[in-house]
Amino acid sequence: MASKEEIRTDRRQYRRTLLPEQRAAAGEALARLGTAWAGRISNEAPATFAVYLGVAYEPPTKPLIAALHEAGHQVLLPVCEPDRQLSWVYWTPSTTFVRSAYAPIDEPEGERFPSSLIASVAGIFLPATAVDRTGNRIGQGGGYYDRLLQGLEATGVRPPTIAVVYDDDVLPPGAIPAEAFDRPVPEALTPSGVVGLAGHG
Repeated sequence: MASKEEIRTDRRQYRRTLLPEQRAAAGEALARLGTAWAGRISNEAPATFAVYLGVAYEPPTKPLIAALHEAGHQVLLPVCEPDRQLSWVYWTPSTTFVRSAYAPIDEPEGERFPSSLIASVAGIFLPATAVDRTGNRIGQGGGYYDRLLQGLEATGVRPPTIAVVYDDDVLPPGAIPAEAFDRPVPEALTPSGVVGLAGHG
């Protein structure tokens, strides 16, 4: 079995081969399908969702963020804090971004709220470099989201989660080594549709 770092490197190399128009098309599809997923789990009512800003060769999420907002939902975006913690900022079309001091990502400027707020959201769109059909997920390697999910589970509340990946980032069952601190995900959002991941519901 390949190591997490080997899989992460392989997926990043693959993503670099995608043409700008392929990434743009993926972003549009993710926006459409992700907004439909959000509508299903919120019973088509306005709700709040935790999302993230895809950067570099990650699946583009700016269209998803805008589409959720246009559908009447509120969007929370993460800010990396010390000790692998996240805080959250409400996004609006006028939100400006700055480079993170702790990770190679862009973060929103604005009033920051603690991760305890995420227990009340309708759903969480998770960054991932790959998932397998058993529900194992590889993030960017920082551990921020595993820590977030652990914290939510400690409170007894974990909103529905879905990992955002390209189609080819969905790997066969058991392809990703799972460790004790990993938190599996039940679904993946890809440009071709929502993929249910076996064993997690």
